[in-house]
Amino acid sequence: MATTPNREEGVPEIVFFDIETTVPNRAGPGQERRFWILEFGAIVICPQKLVEIDSYCTLIKPGDLSVVALRSTRSDGITRQAVIKAPTFEEVADNIYQVLHGRIWAGHNIQRFDCLRIKEAFAEIGRPAPQPLGMIDSLGVLTDKFGRRAGDMKMATLANYFGLGQQKHRSLDDVRMNLEVLKNCATVLFLESSLPKMLNNKWPNNGCSTITTRSRSNVVDNKKMSSLSCREESNIRKSPPVSSIGYIRSVPYPTRASLRKMTERMRDMFCKAQSNQSINSFLKHSHSIIR
Repeated sequence: MATTPNREEGVPEIVFFDIETTVPNRAGPGQERRFWILEFGAIVICPQKLVEIDSYCTLIKPGDLSVVALRSTRSDGITRQAVIKAPTFEEVADNIYQVLHGRIWAGHNIQRFDCLRIKEAFAEIGRPAPQPLGMIDSLGVLTDKFGRRAGDMKMATLANYFGLGQQKHRSLDDVRMNLEVLKNCATVLFLESSLPKMLNNKWPNNGCSTITTRSRSNVVDNKKMSSLSCREESNIRKSPPVSSIGYIRSVPYPTRASLRKMTERMRDMFCKAQSNQSINSFLKHSHSIIR
């Protein structure tokens, strides 16, 4: 249900919104190549508690039904049958205006897409478009602050990275997913800022292990190899080439005597590691033991 902004506490509300549209390249010969809004969805959020205050969602009947697919490639996609009895944009314009106007707008890639489509739709019916109090485009914010550690910055990719499920490409579901993605990214950034020496640049990429066996060291990227000092590189024994048939074990099984000796040296090494020695010194000792 559409609501007007609440200014009782003097804190502006945030409205996450998303639209689903037709795809212009589906227009046939002689048809106008344009975006038709098929669905509008929004949730109003309290910025202090990040709780959902209100929500609004509606299907919208486009001016040209022929541009809407009879069948959707997605199981829950929007079809021509779904919008044939839906209200037109002009009929729901008042509700959309009340939801958006005077609030902080938030969404994924809204600056370059959703905002333009809203402005075009209001202009088409001869009415002024709603104006935001501020804007948070999560695409730009996350690209700048969170980086591309999750891959590309599409909502589906970010949701998969955090295990939030599959993007449904329906307005209300997508805005709620957008909020959860932001919460997860903010939590990670908070942890990294709280424990910078322990967590910064320590996260695995796309859930893949960063551990590399010595026999596969030829596939370690140049960035990781460059972090090794020249002295440490000279202490690392090169492995024989990897056979295309099977796995080559680079470290032989130790004898009982060598195992006992190694255990003693490991105990001494851990005792030294408890002192104020640096991690590089710790790694240097471990390399000498492996040899």
